[in-house]
Amino acid sequence: MAEARTRVLVLNSGSSSVKYQLLDMRDRTRLAAGLVERIGERTSRVEYTRLTEDGARTREREGRIAGHEEALRAVAAELDADGLGLDSPELAAVGHRIVHGGRLFDAPTLVDAAVEKEIERLAPVAPLHNPAGLAGIRTARALRPDLPQVAVFDTAFHAHMPEAAARYALEAETADAHHIRRYGAHGTSHAFVSRATARLLGRPYDEVNTIVLHLGNGASAAAVRGGRSVETSMGLTPLEGLVMGTRSGDIDPAVVFHLMRNADMSAQDVDVLLNRRSGLLGLCGDNDMREVTRRSDEGDPAARLALEVYVHRLKKYIGAYTAVLGRVDAVTFTAGVGENAAAVRLAAVEGLEGLGLVVDPRLNAVRDRTPRLISPAGSRVAVAVVPTDEELEIATQTYGLVNGQDTVREGTT
Repeated sequence: MAEARTRVLVLNSGSSSVKYQLLDMRDRTRLAAGLVERIGERTSRVEYTRLTEDGARTREREGRIAGHEEALRAVAAELDADGLGLDSPELAAVGHRIVHGGRLFDAPTLVDAAVEKEIERLAPVAPLHNPAGLAGIRTARALRPDLPQVAVFDTAFHAHMPEAAARYALEAETADAHHIRRYGAHGTSHAFVSRATARLLGRPYDEVNTIVLHLGNGASAAAVRGGRSVETSMGLTPLEGLVMGTRSGDIDPAVVFHLMRNADMSAQDVDVLLNRRSGLLGLCGDNDMREVTRRSDEGDPAARLALEVYVHRLKKYIGAYTAVLGRVDAVTFTAGVGENAAAVRLAAVEGLEGLGLVVDPRLNAVRDRTPRLISPAGSRVAVAVVPTDEELEIATQTYGLVNGQDTVREGTT
């Protein structure tokens, strides 16, 4: 009797790292997970964890890994050592996180040569991520040519935003010729978290309006009406929107011209400034919110200002997205900062009682890995913390595609 193909390997290839998980979709359990980091540096690190009912067993090793192909082969070797390798007959597919899918990809997509070419064409608008994701796809295809490879796009969840939200007020001919519009990002997280929020409220997904605040080193907001993204803060690239760890977020476009004319900066110099030397890092020298908060609590003026700028931007987006949605049922915090920084959550909604937003300090202080409400019982608008699970969302969409299930439209997780 043939083995049931119920396992999905999820690969999340970043600019200098590969995160991975192997899941069994019969009960959505994790069989293994790990990380390859510092790819291309003098010393790289491979971490692998085998997950069983009896607990977790982790092993690590260090040594130089020159590129993503070598990193993916290291992942395959770790899995193979525990009998979970790419040659397993139980493996149904490999799901790849791809940051930018442009307008063409609005759902999980089986990868072929044409899809690879389009992902490569979109690399200029996601230069740190699309090439890395493509390397993961090509390596996995080389290791197991017969296995379905599925691309799950960060932009897909936002692909059907209203044109009024997606369009910039730019000369239409130029915008169309160069595909300039709002694409958004973090779509797998916004999809997972908005769906989980509806479950937390005990209401049908298509009846709930949620503002999702994905706050990590990269950060974005989304207004989700009945399971559909109708507005999001990231734009053509992941630079626009909220204040982030190293990215500026919203800024007057004329700042670019001003720096080029008056500071003798090239386009590349400004690109590096806005993406890698701005945000919290640019304001106070730290991009780790834990350190920024500690310094602010100790009276450091630069850290305090950085935190105030960060929170001010959050409040602006909460207010704006309340107007876009008309009715808000929940504001949900997720990702590293959103899930763990109680002080940021409290500050973000402080003073917004007129919008129905109140946080219970006792509930807000609880540290828990389960979805939970942090607003008082009976609040007009729920305030929630929902840990994101992008790997599970990618696995769900991948498994649904190869099994002919429309999990994106059906709203299952």
